[in-house]
Amino acid sequence: QVQLVESGGGLVQAGGSLRLSCAASGFTFNSYAMGWFRQAPGKEREFVAAISWNGGTTDYTDFVKGRFTISRDNAQNTAYLQMNSLKPEDTATYYCNAVGSARYNGSYIWGPEYDSWGQGTQVTVSS
Repeated sequence: QVQLVESGGGLVQAGGSLRLSCAASGFTFNSYAMGWFRQAPGKEREFVAAISWNGGTTDYTDFVKGRFTISRDNAQNTAYLQMNSLKPEDTATYYCNAVGSARYNGSYIWGPEYDSWGQGTQVTVSS
């Protein structure tokens, strides 16, 4: 079955950096785009970043552009999210999933491929 294991979160001061990892199994990793999502307390889960199956294309939500970088290692079935210049509003639990996309008004809308999610990794940014 699909298994997604996120790690690398922690407590960091504003302006700091973290690198999240997502170890995936149970599906053909290099056949899927991968994405990162986050959920803050009391809010819905939201899209953060996505990367195509071969790493050639990336996409980011506006509030992380220029600060976060998504990457992947298909040999290791792992996706990464490098987060720099962190802000208190980045505080959330971060999740990964395989993703699919649809075009809408000239942009891509990304959604999870699988209903099952990992436990997530908590990122807390202090001011």
